[in-house]
Amino acid sequence: MQTDKNLKARSTVQDVFTNSSAVRITQCRLPEALHLLPSLQKHLLLQNNSPALQLTQRHLAPEDHLAEERKKAFDGSSTAKTFTSHWLLFAVSLLVIPGLLHCDGKIQSSQGKGSKGFDRNIQTSSLNVPHMPHDGKANLSGAYPLYRRSARSMKPRKGEQEASLLTIYQSMKEMKETLLPCDSLVEVTNYVLRKASGKNLSRDFFPLATCDQKLNHQLSKINPLNLVKVKIKPQLLYQVLLFLAKLDLLLDTHQAGSFSIVKKLLVNKEQMVLGMTGNSRNKYARCPDKAPYLVSWNPGHDENKKIKIGRGMFLRLESSASVHSIIIENGGKLVFTDTPKSPISLRSRYILIRNGGELHIGAEKCPYTASASITLFGKSTDGPNVEHFGKKFIGVDKGGTLELHGKRNLSWTHLSRSLYPGGLQYGAYRFDKHWGSRGLNVRLIDQGTARVLAADRFDTHLWANESKRLQEFLRSQPKGRIVAIAVGDSAARSLTVSARNDIRELLGSQQARHLGYRQPWAIVGVVLASESFVEEKRLYEPNGSTGMAIARRDFQTYDGIHFTVTAFSEWVHGVPHCGFRVDVSRGIILNLMDDATSWLPGNQIVIASTDYSMYQAENFNLLPCPECKVNQVKINGKPRYLHMGEVVDGIDMRAEVGLLSRNILIKGEMEDLCYGQNFCHFFNYDTFGGQIKILQNFASVHLSGVELTNMGQQILGSYPIHFHLVGDVDQKGGYNPPTFVDNVAVHHCFSRCVTIHGTNGLLVKDTIGYDTLGHCFFLEDGVEQRNILYHNLGLLTKPGTILPSDRNEIMCTSIRDQVYGNYIPVPSTDCMAVTTFWISNPNNHLINNAAAGAQDVGIWFIFHRAPTGQSAGQYPEGQSEFTPLGVFYNNRVHSNFKAGLFIGSGVKTTQSNADDPREVLCKHDFSRFRPHQNADPRKPRVPAIIDGLVSFKNNDHGAWARGGDIIFRNSGFSDNGIGLTLASDGTFPTDEGSSLEVTKSIFVGESINVGCNGGKNRYWGKGAHGEYRTLPRNRTFPIRGFQIYDGPVRITQCTFKKYVSIHERYSSALAFFMRNSWQISPQNNVSQVKLEWNVNLEVFFGKPGQWFGTNSLDGDRTSIFHDLDGSMTGFPDSFVARADNYLVRHPGCLNVPRWNGVICSGKYAQLYVQAWRPENLSLLITKDSYPNHPLKLQGVNRRAPYQQYQPVVMLEQAYTLRWNGRTPEQIVLYPINFNRGNWIQIGLCYPKKTVFKIMSDINQRSSGRVHSVKRYKAASSFNILQKNPDKSLYYFDSNAGILFIILQAKHVRKGHSYCSKHGCERVKILSHVISWETSDCLRKGHSVKHTSEPSRLLTLTGRVAVPCSHCGAPQVAITSDPHRLYIRIQIQSQSRGDVQNEHKLSFIKVNDEVFLSEKAGLFFVTVDACSGDILSRQYFDTAHALQVADSIANYIQSTIHERSITLVSSRGDSGWALNYVSSAFLRLGAARPIKFFREGSFAMLGFKGWLKPSWIKIRSHGVGQPAASLQHYVPLKLSEYGCLGKIKENRRDLKLFQDLTSSN
Repeated sequence: MQTDKNLKARSTVQDVFTNSSAVRITQCRLPEALHLLPSLQKHLLLQNNSPALQLTQRHLAPEDHLAEERKKAFDGSSTAKTFTSHWLLFAVSLLVIPGLLHCDGKIQSSQGKGSKGFDRNIQTSSLNVPHMPHDGKANLSGAYPLYRRSARSMKPRKGEQEASLLTIYQSMKEMKETLLPCDSLVEVTNYVLRKASGKNLSRDFFPLATCDQKLNHQLSKINPLNLVKVKIKPQLLYQVLLFLAKLDLLLDTHQAGSFSIVKKLLVNKEQMVLGMTGNSRNKYARCPDKAPYLVSWNPGHDENKKIKIGRGMFLRLESSASVHSIIIENGGKLVFTDTPKSPISLRSRYILIRNGGELHIGAEKCPYTASASITLFGKSTDGPNVEHFGKKFIGVDKGGTLELHGKRNLSWTHLSRSLYPGGLQYGAYRFDKHWGSRGLNVRLIDQGTARVLAADRFDTHLWANESKRLQEFLRSQPKGRIVAIAVGDSAARSLTVSARNDIRELLGSQQARHLGYRQPWAIVGVVLASESFVEEKRLYEPNGSTGMAIARRDFQTYDGIHFTVTAFSEWVHGVPHCGFRVDVSRGIILNLMDDATSWLPGNQIVIASTDYSMYQAENFNLLPCPECKVNQVKINGKPRYLHMGEVVDGIDMRAEVGLLSRNILIKGEMEDLCYGQNFCHFFNYDTFGGQIKILQNFASVHLSGVELTNMGQQILGSYPIHFHLVGDVDQKGGYNPPTFVDNVAVHHCFSRCVTIHGTNGLLVKDTIGYDTLGHCFFLEDGVEQRNILYHNLGLLTKPGTILPSDRNEIMCTSIRDQVYGNYIPVPSTDCMAVTTFWISNPNNHLINNAAAGAQDVGIWFIFHRAPTGQSAGQYPEGQSEFTPLGVFYNNRVHSNFKAGLFIGSGVKTTQSNADDPREVLCKHDFSRFRPHQNADPRKPRVPAIIDGLVSFKNNDHGAWARGGDIIFRNSGFSDNGIGLTLASDGTFPTDEGSSLEVTKSIFVGESINVGCNGGKNRYWGKGAHGEYRTLPRNRTFPIRGFQIYDGPVRITQCTFKKYVSIHERYSSALAFFMRNSWQISPQNNVSQVKLEWNVNLEVFFGKPGQWFGTNSLDGDRTSIFHDLDGSMTGFPDSFVARADNYLVRHPGCLNVPRWNGVICSGKYAQLYVQAWRPENLSLLITKDSYPNHPLKLQGVNRRAPYQQYQPVVMLEQAYTLRWNGRTPEQIVLYPINFNRGNWIQIGLCYPKKTVFKIMSDINQRSSGRVHSVKRYKAASSFNILQKNPDKSLYYFDSNAGILFIILQAKHVRKGHSYCSKHGCERVKILSHVISWETSDCLRKGHSVKHTSEPSRLLTLTGRVAVPCSHCGAPQVAITSDPHRLYIRIQIQSQSRGDVQNEHKLSFIKVNDEVFLSEKAGLFFVTVDACSGDILSRQYFDTAHALQVADSIANYIQSTIHERSITLVSSRGDSGWALNYVSSAFLRLGAARPIKFFREGSFAMLGFKGWLKPSWIKIRSHGVGQPAASLQHYVPLKLSEYGCLGKIKENRRDLKLFQDLTSSN
């Protein structure tokens, strides 16, 4: 039987322990009952059993027995006992609670005094203990609400019970937990030590009677892991550990682990208190701010306060604060509450997380839902740097944890409908005029498109005949045309009554009849719709100011855009002013590819450029839009530029749209202007932003749903997000889950976006980098591997100063502190390589990324021949060039100045010196990408696959790749200066032979995306069809689809469109590198290509002029390719070469003057010639059958110890070689690309008295071994030499001075290699000249040497007569959603005038299937939107029968199936009948009834279904307008179509991503 004293003590202590926390109560006397602890200590401490065991018995914690006791009370067996216990508990509460209330003021007064119960470094933290009412009963009922509820209800419903438990918990949380007083804490500590180590041992460890005494000698430290095994309440165990840690009696190595165990026990305890099961337990485990051990923290605002959050300190930030700095270490934790009263804003100079410290805002499975921001403030000139981090940072050092997880928003998507300047298809219209506008200014506007069709001025003030012209003009307009009129100056004096009446009758004006001198007047009306006009007139005032007469009216286009037409007229201080506006009236709504319901009003978005200039990217804020669909948002401004939202000519040009706002914001606090040493001569704004830096051995870092702005510094190593030399950060490095940066927006920052430095296995996903300086997604030292960049967007990547490759021209020549001596950098070769995705090691993975505008390059695979920086020495020199490429799939590059994708080149890896004064890490052009298995050049090549590249509107190159083997497939190139250039690994003999290929791809020259003038677009001029458009590089720049540099390259199954040359510039499907001194391989070949009808220049070899120079370098002269199947030339197995290269010609060749080329049959290879001593000569080589047409080669590598030449030769032919000086002493001849048995005859010019030593051998270049050495013997005659070509013989004709050799290959060539698997066969000629008597052997040789007749010459036969059905790209379009099917729609109508003049045809085309409309009327074709099948075709004769209107309406309503794509074209005069059925087209997606024009034309792409797709298009043209036409690529099988059955999509991107993440 327990005594009343013991019972009261137990109840009181139980209540105190239940509500205890890490808040230290200083000098506070609790009621006497609390100090009865020693006598009941063992009983109380052992009362708590294992939480896991108790969880199986009940959901309530062991210290809260009320519910169980209530149940027993009504059982009757223990009613009296329980009743007594409850009254005793009530009495004890009356004793304890006033004591706690007395402590309330003490808690508040002790703040900021450095209590040992908290970290002494937090000097003024506010714990915000709420004031409790001094009413014992009230407190009791508040603490135990179930007590009275149970008396009313024996069995509460489950939901009510859970709510009751939550109410209890919330009430308990409001009363801040307290620590034990010192004496009681000593007792508990001694108990724990005895249980853990034994009584005697515990006295040695802890000899103090109270905690107020000081230790007078050093004690042995205790392993805290032994203490956590003691069965004791977690609240008490936590206080014991904290107490011993403050006395420095715990082993440091296990402190973090022991505190972690206690935290888990506390979480489990809280779950039992709340009765949590299943999802409720998971919620509190997932959400960091719900952890029960967290203590409220409200530090206030003091920028001088330095905060340290250390061991045992777990804080929940609940309000905004400003401090000097925060260090979180030794197991300390800072968590942002997710339920603040207002958004939390934390300002600090820096936040450093290390040694077990943690910073949490949300969690991956519990994203933060409130708004929070961290502002990093300070100037670059403020104080010293923090070691390893600098200034203004969030730093994660060894053992640190940074978890930032905001809302999961859609990161970025694409437009699904084009966005036009001003929001209207033909742009907004604005006209203002003062003087010079006298009379009536008139504008005609198309009601269906808001296009201004005509603008004219009629001076009806001065000229009488202007009234008649006005009448004729107005009467010629069709019914339904919008007319806007505004008076300029004065229009009344000569305005006739008849003209005034016409204005009234046609437009409905009531004021035109009474228009007087200088009276401002404006009207907006619709022809023959008198009820649809608005007008206003003002009286002229003598003071010269009249006020503005304004006429404004709203209209709607066929596709649903509301617009306003405004006309105005006025006098201002004696100056006339009139004008017009055509503007969107109800805001601009964007149509997007994906569900954007997570984008909210007030959010900021960016829309990428779809033109050559990256500066056409625009950002807007979002507006509320209740009328928007799930894939629509409304913006608060008007776009200035065209942003495409469709697939154009088979290439996906839909603009990227990215969300810049996130609910977690990290930003730098900036000065108004640049200051100090921050490169203010380059930037007029502050560039010293914040940074996030992660160092090696961090504990955990995951960033998602975070916005970063004003981050980064123009300082090496200070970037918005910087993983610095951290090694493996995936499961290979022990990180589970692997480290990631996901759904982060980095915008308006000052140094890169995400820097991956010495880091492997990082996932960067759904991240946006916008308007930043220097390389954006940056892999730094060349050692970074296995990183995954998935679905990231980078745009507006501008120059910076940090590295030479970051700099523009001015920065490059100005920053010279790291060059040697007085060297001045060359911008084009040393710098100017700003790149959005800078990939310095090929073993990384890029999937679904978009590089939408950089100063130089979108994606650059660049090579460090040796690792640089702090990663130096991590791999052998040259290894990265042999490393196989990671996954490259479905990436987009556009609006970049130099190139969309660049593969090749490198950086200088040595410091500047006298031999090479350039700065380290400047561009270096001598790296080649040649991937081999395991990065071992002795093992087989591994082709690098570029799969699904979309490249458009890049000023110079869509893509450039140098190396081998590299294969481009399923790629699209459009509107680039040069679509694609493939360059080989290198020239022979350094290159072992490789290949490059492009297959299943589409090339477009000048698409219907004409662009938009402005936004730093450099060139605006006429296109191939007379339209004005933006242009790449220059108005005269020769546009090329595929460009051959050297080879061998293969082009197969590719389609070329819209390469049309005009007088101002050449535009060809295939061409060659201009001003090329390099070799050209005859192994270059073309097959299964398709040239569409709009290609008028298939091949072009260049001509001397602006861009081609003299067009006479070695590569220019020897350009050649092989047309395997005749799909390019019409002649199978033919070769195409330059017209003036007579080394490859024969009488059967066909000249093609417009190509500057020639088509020949035959077999071709290369002769490689090395010339030693002298090595600076030009070579003249002549085909013996064309002695008067020598080819002059200058050679390459003039700084080498030898000169080399590599002409293309026709096999089984004779050639003569001579030099423009004395013949070299040593000549080496290699038969390149010769197969076994191939031969040519060579004659070399020498002085008549020359002796020779001629050897042949095989050079195994990979090992350097030379074998099969043979010595040539002199033949007695030329005939003997010719009869024995396979023998090692030579013949020297001393009379003519010609040495003859037959060069024949004896081994089978290996694949794409230049030579056989045995090595390269060669003949080495050493000459010794006895007398320098020379002869002109090119002339004499042919007259005296006894040559045989040339081998059989082939003529061109078998021209292909039928177009190749299997040629061209198999895809209808190359898109960024390759899992989706598209059909190509073309509709061409004919007006009555077209029919009469026999111009054009009327047709509907679906992919390659053409349906002609041969009769006057309306033609329908319907297509199943789910399968793409043609469902029906229907013709309606509208020329003679009015009844046809009913037939059309019935056809649309009843015959056309649901989910049908409906295509409509017109032919001839059909407008008058169709106006009776204009409303029927609303069912096909028109936003308003269509106005059909008599003698006009009509075209429609519609859809019959329950929704209105964004791709609906309508054209209704009147007389004088071009015939209505349209084209579009329509997606099939969209879920919103309502297709029956489950739609299966082959998401290869997701499969690749899953495979990569699982393998990591």
